[in-house]
Amino acid sequence: MVELEHLIGATGHAATMVSSENTAVTVGSGALPLYATPSLVALMEKAAIHAIQGFLPLGMTSVGTALNLRHLAATPIGHNIQTEAVLTAVNGRKLEFKIAAFDEKEKIGEATHERFVVSAEKFMDRMVAKKPKE
Repeated sequence: MVELEHLIGATGHAATMVSSENTAVTVGSGALPLYATPSLVALMEKAAIHAIQGFLPLGMTSVGTALNLRHLAATPIGHNIQTEAVLTAVNGRKLEFKIAAFDEKEKIGEATHERFVVSAEKFMDRMVAKKPKE
């Protein structure tokens, strides 16, 4: 078993610029050319991954299992988005994070996020077993 309690407080960051590719109208989550909530979810998960990725043993990775998000403010094309994830709790293989997101003007989102540490090989073996029979 991987011991990760010593990582509580670890932080990770991720950033992007709002472009036509990550807007609600493009990803299908709305009708306006503003930063999409699904894009914010992905950026927040990326920040959480960055907080722990260098500390996991070889062959181990993490998978997201829950995210409770509040998208607080809209952001138009051309603005930068910054996220910061902080590891707040470790319970066996379960990792819990608090994540905040900001554009140049204000806080635009906050979330709690849960990830589980898994063996990449074993996890993918299970996915192969789920493949439809031809």
